Amino acid sequence: MIPYRPEPFTNFKDAAEEEAFRTQLQKAAQSLGQEYPLVIDGKRVMTDEKIVSRNPSRKAEVIGYSAKATQQHAEEAMQSAYRVLQSWARTSSRERAGVLFKAAAILRRRKHEFSAWLVLEAGKSRAEADADTAEAIDFMEYYARQMIEMDETSAKKLVSIPGEDNDLRYIPLGVGVVIPPWNFPLAIMVGMTTASIVAGNTVVLKPASTTPVIAYKFYEILEDAGMPAGVVQLIPGSGAEIGDFLVEHKLTRYVAFTGSREVGLRIFELASKTSSGQLWLKRFIGELGGKDSIVVDRDADLEAAARGIVVSAFNFSGQKCSACSRAIIVDEVYDQVLERVVELTKALTVGDASDPRFDTGPVIDEHAYQRILQYIETGKGEGRLMCGGGPGSEEGYFILPTIFADVSPDAVIMKEEIFGPVLGFTRARDFKHALEIANNTEYGLTGAVYSRNRSHLELARSEFHVGNLYFNRKCTGAIVGVHPFGGFNMSGTDSKAGGPDYLLQFTQPKLVSEQL
Repeated sequence: MIPYRPEPFTNFKDAAEEEAFRTQLQKAAQSLGQEYPLVIDGKRVMTDEKIVSRNPSRKAEVIGYSAKATQQHAEEAMQSAYRVLQSWARTSSRERAGVLFKAAAILRRRKHEFSAWLVLEAGKSRAEADADTAEAIDFMEYYARQMIEMDETSAKKLVSIPGEDNDLRYIPLGVGVVIPPWNFPLAIMVGMTTASIVAGNTVVLKPASTTPVIAYKFYEILEDAGMPAGVVQLIPGSGAEIGDFLVEHKLTRYVAFTGSREVGLRIFELASKTSSGQLWLKRFIGELGGKDSIVVDRDADLEAAARGIVVSAFNFSGQKCSACSRAIIVDEVYDQVLERVVELTKALTVGDASDPRFDTGPVIDEHAYQRILQYIETGKGEGRLMCGGGPGSEEGYFILPTIFADVSPDAVIMKEEIFGPVLGFTRARDFKHALEIANNTEYGLTGAVYSRNRSHLELARSEFHVGNLYFNRKCTGAIVGVHPFGGFNMSGTDSKAGGPDYLLQFTQPKLVSEQL
């Protein structure tokens, strides 16, 4: 088996690659407004009520109309998933991994096509969309190899004693409910779904309501790769109608969720309660966001730090759980770093994500747009507005990259997750004080430190309490197999997606001991 290597990113400066992408973008634009079904037990199901997916760059433009599941559909999907589980769980790990390898190969061939849909439906720039698609490929390639290794080497790790044959196997949990986010509508959806099925589970997938078209198109790839009918049930729908129903269902064995703290805590609470006829304790695999800081020391490379802050804060309009929303700068270099970050930020252009002339695009929808603008109004009372501070073009959900200076570490915009292009600057007395500020939120997902002082880096290594800590680089852009991703505290269960132990979350170890 060929060793895993991360999928390379597309070089859009290559004229051939740029032309290939532009062609796919044009094809996608010619296919807007179609209807997409639910898929239950391999059968397409249309509904009268639809979820309308819109282009956040051009909010009047409809990407597609997705069928909307009811509780009856959710019940049918759950029963189908439970039936199919009986055969899929007994399929060999190599056969299950084979589906992922084939799906990865198909997605690789159709990479620009899927990236084009990410630009249109999620408002990602072509570079951000390409990274999303590459990560989806990586998840499948990586998890397929991990499952084979787990299955074929687990027994070898046991201590051998005379007179016994001991065999340890990782068996599936059961039916999983997978609820992915809209901000990585391909990569995270693919990661949670394929980790589930390669481990032998079946899945009821409820994709984000703002990005259901991408989910359906990936489902078609799984079919083309040979996934049996019913292994994945695709049922877009509202959280209020089917979300709680699926989480509370007695046949649900686990819930894999990535999204907001508020929704995640509700799922965690509901999953902890047993239903009549339930035979197990449900498992919750959750990633709930972050309030991420970049700390800049007095002897750091200040230009690198400024550029890292801008990229981390404003790429994809700050709509990453790993995005930097807090710049914590040691007093001696505070003004210098602030000035350079503001200068770089003012140079950013904001507009239609499909136009390569713009650096960043819209926020996802009207709800996010209004919520972020409310936080900006709050920020105007908590800090000194340096740039941005309001909306951009009215054609889409555009918000200008916004920076507030001289913000108290305890201010609202420094404590609550905004999930938009809003960055607060706060001043630290010294490096130790900077770490104290960095740790003063309820989250613990990512963080970064810029410093040339080895003792300070080692202090941060032990004291900066986040799941993913980066030194002298941006705090976004984790790569599967290289930077296992997940956070502490209210950032989730730290299950480390893209890491060597991630599949353990979707399995249970079973030991069989035979006396010889």
